Amino acid sequence: MITALLVLAAAATWLGCIGFARLTTAYARLHCVSFVIVAAGIPVMLASFLADGLSSRALKVLFLQLGMLLVGAALSHASGRAIALRSIDRQPP
Repeated sequence: MITALLVLAAAATWLGCIGFARLTTAYARLHCVSFVIVAAGIPVMLASFLADGLSSRALKVLFLQLGMLLVGAALSHASGRAIALRSIDRQPP
């Protein structure tokens, strides 16, 4: 089960990388980055709990994942806003 979760995390990461390479707009690429944070982080967190149980190491992974979700959401929002503001500045008068 642990191996399957880690393979799922690796597959999600590769899927996000392929999507990032193939998509053309900045907004679409931003979705790929956000996808990898969620889709790869949660299986790694679950695998750590399956491997160690309720240990200090598994709790550290949990807090790291929660931090990544919070910071990732804030960074995605800030990046999306910067992209929007930059596209407004580039429009002809």
